[in-house]
Amino acid sequence: MGEKRIRIGGASAFYGDSQLAARQLVDRGSVDYLIFDYLAEATMAILARAKMKSPDMGYAVDFVSVAMRDVLSDCSKQGIKVVANAGGTNVPACVAALEALCAELKLDLKIAGVYGDDLSDRLDSLDRDALVEMQSGAPLPSKLASINAYFGAAPIADALAAGADIVVTGRVVDSAVVLGPLMYEFGWSRSDYDQLAQGSLAGHIIECGAQCTGGNYTDWHTVPDFDDIGYPIAEVVADGSFTIGLPTDSGGVVTIGSVAEQLVYEIGDPSNYLLPDVACDFSNVQLEQVAEDLVKVSNAQGRAPGPDYKVCATWVDGYRLMNSFFMAGPRSADKARTALDAWIKRTRRYFKQQGWEDYRQVSIEIAGAEDTYGKHSKAQDSREVMGKYGVHHNDPQALMFASREMAYLATSGPPAMSGFGAGRVRPQPLMRVHSTLMPKRDVEVKVVLGQALVTLAVYDNESSPVNQRMDYDGELPQSDPLGRVSVELEQLVFARSGDKGDNANIGLICRKPDYLPYIAEQLTEAVVKDYFSHLVDGDVVRYFVLGLNAFNFLLTSALGGGGTASLRLDSQAKTFAQMLLSMPIEIDADVLT
Repeated sequence: MGEKRIRIGGASAFYGDSQLAARQLVDRGSVDYLIFDYLAEATMAILARAKMKSPDMGYAVDFVSVAMRDVLSDCSKQGIKVVANAGGTNVPACVAALEALCAELKLDLKIAGVYGDDLSDRLDSLDRDALVEMQSGAPLPSKLASINAYFGAAPIADALAAGADIVVTGRVVDSAVVLGPLMYEFGWSRSDYDQLAQGSLAGHIIECGAQCTGGNYTDWHTVPDFDDIGYPIAEVVADGSFTIGLPTDSGGVVTIGSVAEQLVYEIGDPSNYLLPDVACDFSNVQLEQVAEDLVKVSNAQGRAPGPDYKVCATWVDGYRLMNSFFMAGPRSADKARTALDAWIKRTRRYFKQQGWEDYRQVSIEIAGAEDTYGKHSKAQDSREVMGKYGVHHNDPQALMFASREMAYLATSGPPAMSGFGAGRVRPQPLMRVHSTLMPKRDVEVKVVLGQALVTLAVYDNESSPVNQRMDYDGELPQSDPLGRVSVELEQLVFARSGDKGDNANIGLICRKPDYLPYIAEQLTEAVVKDYFSHLVDGDVVRYFVLGLNAFNFLLTSALGGGGTASLRLDSQAKTFAQMLLSMPIEIDADVLT
């Protein structure tokens, strides 16, 4: 027999991803495991709000009603196991729904739930003074919608070892849904840190679904068949090295560029990527194109992760109202801005007459006028735009009045305003995220299979020294800048950006090693901070990723609160890398060719 290989298919990147991905992987992927990742920080806030409305909600309903209903019978026939963090803020409800589905489909499958991440029933006993926000130092809010610890992969491995066919978790780190099966299949111990780092990297790359197979790829124009884009398959061997590939006869691409973009997605310091099971060092990871649409990934390193869990709490901070309208004709941007300014002044005047507070925040952005580019806008007088507004207020009654009053502009404002067909939008709670740390020794993790208790454990860890921050220390170009040619950054790099709360990251991977000194010279922290000065309130830190000839920039306080707390068009930094690609870079012509 050959070397043992485990094939894991990434069937979901977020709550709302394709309804067809699981079927593609089951039919054309020859996978051993299907994994589903649903729980972005913004999603936890949304699920917490759903549970507030109904005690039977708070989990990823589509996981059961769509994905599992479609493929569960075939998974049972083929022996494909399923791991999903679909439990959200209500693991018991998700498990119950799966049990009901299995009964309906006459399937005898063992379903395990991982419990303990939900700390809401322990609030009275928690040391609230110790749970300050990691970045701002703010105290834990007095009234929370949810509070969950980020668990790791060990309880998932325990559930699989007990015979589970399906494992449902609440809040785990995204990569844990892949690392758990690998720990079980290969017998990796909790101190096999290099293997754990490799397994975590496999999880990090495929947990965002098709983002490593052509989705959001800088070279999107080279990607065939977006209509049938292939969801990723990680094939892993016992030392943790793995390949990323595609299902048979699917669209998409797997290249060093597409995988590297996902590697730098939503991380801070690549040499100190902290997870519950392992502290990862991705700075020397090696990518090798071993065949068409097949990339080998190796050389991640790991060490002890430390004694704390990250804890994410969500809380309601007033209400927000967001919507947009269409405007056409000459000077459309000016007309849209005039209309929104008039609406804000009109509603503010009424608020004052009623004795209501003013708006806490107002955000007006004109899509089509390149407002998101700030001083770098190149927009001319567009003949069609979308006027977008976002407002924040403590009183939903005030926002409901504002929503109804918007329609007056259709006949009482500048001409050619349209797009009211969807009706009046309603205020929604503005959910903020409070991220903090809590000792692992204070959190019990419970794994239940059917009615049987599998594990009741505390997964504590020792600390290890933090790796020194890595930045580029190679030679800079020696040529005279006046003799160089100017090109847009897009010609020199692959790029990907993402969010963590109110922070953003932008990863830039050089298309050729020869480009690296020019990027190092010209894209400094100060330059990137200035480029995004209209968006970034905090600092910008640059990290060097040696193995990829890449830089990762961390932009703090850059998203207007981020996720469900932001009033901006882009609350999750999805556009940041693409905007930066327009920056001119000076480079020697002979290096460029």
